[in-house]
Amino acid sequence: MKFLKYIWFSLSVLLFGGCADYLDVVPEGTATLESSFSNRPNSEKFFYSCYNNLPNMSQAFEYPGYIAGGDEIWFDVDNNMKGNNGARLAQGQQNITDPYLNYWDGAQGGKNMWVGIRNCNIFLENIDKVPDLREDERIRWKAEIKFLKAYFHFFLLQMYGPIPIVETNIDVSASPEEVRIYREPVDDVIEYIVRLIDEATPDLPLYIQEISNETGRVTQAAAVAIKAKVLVWAASPLVNGSYTFYSDFKDKRGVQLIANNPDPAVLRARWQRAAEAVKNAIDTAHLAGHALFHFQRGFDMMSDTTLLKYTLRGCVTERGATFNNMEVIWGYYGNDNNQFQNWSSPKIYQSYAGTAELSATMKMAETYYTRNGLPIDEDPYWEYDTRYTTRADTGTWHRYYVGAGETTARLNYYREPRFYAHLGFDRGIYEYFATPEDQALVIKQRSGEVHGLVYQDCHPSTGYFMKKHVNFRNPTTTNGPSPVRFAPPIVRLPDLYLLYAETLNELLPDEDAQPGDEIYQWVDSIRVRAGLNKVVESWQWSSNPGKPNRKASMREIIKRERLIELSFEGQRPFDLRRWRDAEKYMNEPVRGWDFQGSKIDDYYLTTIYFSNRNFTYKDYLWPLRSSTLTVNSNLVQNPGW
Repeated sequence: MKFLKYIWFSLSVLLFGGCADYLDVVPEGTATLESSFSNRPNSEKFFYSCYNNLPNMSQAFEYPGYIAGGDEIWFDVDNNMKGNNGARLAQGQQNITDPYLNYWDGAQGGKNMWVGIRNCNIFLENIDKVPDLREDERIRWKAEIKFLKAYFHFFLLQMYGPIPIVETNIDVSASPEEVRIYREPVDDVIEYIVRLIDEATPDLPLYIQEISNETGRVTQAAAVAIKAKVLVWAASPLVNGSYTFYSDFKDKRGVQLIANNPDPAVLRARWQRAAEAVKNAIDTAHLAGHALFHFQRGFDMMSDTTLLKYTLRGCVTERGATFNNMEVIWGYYGNDNNQFQNWSSPKIYQSYAGTAELSATMKMAETYYTRNGLPIDEDPYWEYDTRYTTRADTGTWHRYYVGAGETTARLNYYREPRFYAHLGFDRGIYEYFATPEDQALVIKQRSGEVHGLVYQDCHPSTGYFMKKHVNFRNPTTTNGPSPVRFAPPIVRLPDLYLLYAETLNELLPDEDAQPGDEIYQWVDSIRVRAGLNKVVESWQWSSNPGKPNRKASMREIIKRERLIELSFEGQRPFDLRRWRDAEKYMNEPVRGWDFQGSKIDDYYLTTIYFSNRNFTYKDYLWPLRSSTLTVNSNLVQNPGW
């Protein structure tokens, strides 16, 4: 039986390896657990292989926060991408026979997260046997693996809701009934995750000191940030007990799997605990040196406008200490994100293969504020009703946003700086650091033009590039794409700032309560960095000047700020689900400009590219594969499937 255990270990390492940098190291040629932990070098390989089980944020089609969200990033449903797992899920094709992005069983583009948890348990059960490992290393390694184990449980919880708690691995000699474990209530899973993180945190470094060798490893700042996000999830409407749809969600023991207690005092206690955790995470991040990123002027003649655009892209794409980006608290350093960058890039190379195939939806273009820091339908000084018509650039305000003398949609004029930093569009300026500001690339995207439809698989289907996902340090003179790698953020500081504003707002006594300055200041810190006025100052000029003065409407402002600031970072689908807003957003049609139009009047036609998502209550949680329920009869399916 022990031999079978060794075989499983070897197979799991072989099947689930494959990350770059230090994550690339797996226990090659290791036949037994004894040899894996016989000395420091072998145990170090096993240690890094546990990081290898992190969900792959560098793949747009295999991470549930990207294309699977379905309303933020889109693709041409007629090209070769429509058969990808994430694309099928985005089109509403999820099923129970063979679910897409199956992170439970490791199928259809998903990793088997239980393998990651199993490997963490193997490590924790054996690391004390290593004879030549320094005690300080042993303590830190154990803390990191405890945290990873907690994070893997959290990732599964976000997707599936109630999950089994695998505190220790099941022995190979266990009886069939012992193997058939149950899903545990969400609240119990939350408490287990929090306990693991609390155990791990004191033994983690506050920040990474060996930048060249340890970047991407877990710190105290990362650990308490994830703990904060776990407790915000527990307080949010999807699982906090206020969603009556889950009132009958019980397992075969009769155990309630998602809370069914809408008592205001209980809900308030959840938000209070979350607020305290988020504030602790912010304080810890600040103590560790994390701060909002500001790009350092590249050369004396760079305009303030371009400088701000580099700041608003660089907070995601600049790599840590190399470029003084201390905003990212924890990033995904496994594999590489070249493919994602290529798919999001304009066709500026002689070889077009693999570029310009992903795009932002028009919904996202309309989500960003006007230059006055207001939603486009609440700014009386912005031309909302004529936003789909065109106009020529006639002034200096757009000098660094729109090509001189060019004509584009009114939707693209007088918008906030993040709009221009995060999105590329027809006749818009697309900045690269290697290109002088006065020679910046102007996108020409109509059919037959250099950045438009040339052949079927190489164009942005909606008319909007995701500039935010493309490193502005990429070279522009190579024959084909050669992206400069960066680590997609798992959590960065603005995420915590906005979560703290959200939790404080939810703690107000009623929906008409007046938010205070403490709530405003955390939102304002993000807005001011983005070149906008503060919330109250901006809204005094809106069609609804009293909006920031009530808890209910301030909630809307905070949500929208998150949807803008964290756009295209894999966060939106998780937020929409925990807020229980996904049915509203996911069922709206996917719209864009007509990429087949070669003339202005033909190109600037709003076109519906997909309208049949049909997201319902059941889609808030991923389904379990039907065969998995057959193998383990103690598991129950998620509601609605």
